[in-house]
Parts: sequence; structure tokens; C-alpha cells
Amino acid sequence: MKNNFNDFAILKEKKKSIPLFYPYISKRSKYTIKEVLSSRWIGQGPLVDKFEKIFKKKFCNNLPTIAVGSGTDALHLAYLLADIKKNDEVICPVFTCTATNIPLLYIGAKIKFADIDPYNFNISIEHIKKLITKKTKAIIFVNYGGLLCDLDELNTIAKKNKIILIQDAAQSLGSKYNKKEITQYADFTTFSFQAIKHITSGDGGALCFKNKKLLKKALRLRWFGIDREKKQNGTWKNDITEIGYKYQMTDIGARLLIDSIRDFKFISRHRNQINQIYINYFKNNPNIRILLNKDKKAYSCIWLATIITNKKDYVQKKLRKLNIEANQVHFRNDKYSIFKKFINNSKFKNMQNLEKKYLVLPCHTNMTLSQAKFIAKSVNQITK
Repeated sequence: MKNNFNDFAILKEKKKSIPLFYPYISKRSKYTIKEVLSSRWIGQGPLVDKFEKIFKKKFCNNLPTIAVGSGTDALHLAYLLADIKKNDEVICPVFTCTATNIPLLYIGAKIKFADIDPYNFNISIEHIKKLITKKTKAIIFVNYGGLLCDLDELNTIAKKNKIILIQDAAQSLGSKYNKKEITQYADFTTFSFQAIKHITSGDGGALCFKNKKLLKKALRLRWFGIDREKKQNGTWKNDITEIGYKYQMTDIGARLLIDSIRDFKFISRHRNQINQIYINYFKNNPNIRILLNKDKKAYSCIWLATIITNKKDYVQKKLRKLNIEANQVHFRNDKYSIFKKFINNSKFKNMQNLEKKYLVLPCHTNMTLSQAKFIAKSVNQITK
């Protein structure tokens, strides 16, 4: 079956089509955003402070948390606060959104890519162990699609080798491990509120960290290196002693997020129900394997429903004819030219074996459970 470029392009909106992603916006936001637009504050104001309090209580076990302009901002600040410097060795996942690794290029750190775990596409624990040296400063890991890494094992490795753990939780908001918030298992945890994440502010992010002493510095780095609180209280002669950034969230974004957090029980339940439908329908299909988290200690709030099939392109094109959008969301980072100098002769056996076999199916709040069943039945018919 010959590939056509349009088979892999973004699906054009049609009646009854099922897109791969769809943003969740609370119904109440239509009214609350009007209040924000009529107020004094549309940039960083009191709603950002309110959001931080609500978010850290619900998702971060009340650890210090700051809201920022994007998940990428949060990652960059995490790397700076972790004191990662030029030429420091950092172990990173080879399979992730480039936002995880690009901020390390800002700093000049030495990236050491780790292969994937073939069962859930998370970073390979075994490969991490092989990559650790005396120069390793940090391990960065992502919970792919909401499927959690082995957080206990990562902590054991980190403590044994005195390595900083940085968790990119952009895809795993609301997930728990050992019935605890996942922020308990890393020195730094970042979140993304980009348009298609569990909750969104159009674009936005948050950074949570265990060391409370870093809070003042984090707030300065978020806002040009200036002590914003002192400035607003009338102290205008603040010295700037470190390079800061314009990484703050706006009250418009914070309002959207506050409204969506109130609906998070529905958001997480609906996504997990869709994923469970896929699991149930594919369990007896020998030509389909859905990525699962078999760790009984992990409770996942699913973001991506990913299947493995030797007929990936064929399935994708057949689904497109049914107005169902499926695609690959992330790509192996070692193939990008910007990371070329870190590769050398590195081999990623699991990634190599699976890179052309994975396909992400729709899983969002704008689709019904009946539509999920239709997708699952269609995939089974296509692959039988």
C-alpha cells in the first residue's frame, strides 16, 4: 500500500470525524474569562497566585510550586535550579518531546541518551545503569502517555549514586505511585498545560521542587532575575545578580486552569475509560499490543493511548478513511541534527525495533465511549 503524504497530515475537521487531540475547556470558563478581561489583571496577577495554591495542594503534596509560561520554561528552570552547568553529564530519554532535552542545549550540558523500555516506552532503567559515571549530574525521565516509570527503582539509583532526579510529568498529571503524589519521587517535577494536555491554559506549565530554599530564586528566575514582590511593594532599586527570564503565567491562563481543575475527576476518569476500552478490545488480538503499566504500585491518568503493530502505516491510513486520526506523537531525539554531537556510536536497540510500529489512538474528553469502541472495533477489523 503506497504511502501518501496526506495520510499522515493533520486531519481536517469534518462532521463526525474523530481527531487525535482536542483541548478541554471548562464550560464555566466562557463566563469567568470575561471577568478576567474586565479586571485590572490579565498578565501575572492574583489568579496566578491562586492557581499555584490550588495546584500544589491537589497535585504536589503542597511542595513549593511556581506557575510558568510553558512546560519548556519549567524544564529550563528545573535544570538551572539543579545547578546543571556546561559539560555536566545528564542522562535523558531518547524518546520524548524535544522540549525535554532542548533546554539542556541552552546550558551546554552533555546529553547521554538512554533507550526505551519496550513495554511502556519510558526510559530504560537498565540502560540508565550502564550510562552512569562519576560525572553524571542528573537523570531526567518522562512518564510516557501517563504510564509511570519505576519511581522506586529510579530513587534507589539516584540515592546510591548521589544523582539529581528531574521528572518531566507533562503527560502524567494526576497520576500516583504507592498512593502518593508523583512529585514525592523527584527533586524537581515539571508539568505542561499546552493546548492538548489534560488541562490547558493555551500554553503554560508548572515547576514543583522539594527544596523549599529554592523558592525565592525560582521566582526571581521566572521574572528577569528581579525580586518582583519587592518591586511591587515599592523597592525599585533591586539589583539583578543572575540572568532571569520572562517565564511567568498570565491570569487568563490561570483562570482556565482553575476552572479545569474543578473538572479533573471527570477528565481523568473519561480518558482512563477510553484507554480501558482499547485494552479490553485488543487483549485477544495477536496483531496489536497496547502499551500498559504493569506496575501495581502505579495509578496512571492516561494522556496517550499507544498501540504497537507491524501494520502501523496500513492501520493509520485505513483509519484515516474512516475519518479517525491516528499518528505518532513523539520521535526519537537522536535523529535530530541538533543532538548529533551527543550520539557517536550509540545504539538504541529497543527504539530501533519499535520506531516504525507505534501508533497513538484518539483519547480525549471530546470523544464518547461509543466512539472509542468504534475505533477499537475498526482497528481489530483492519488487523485481523
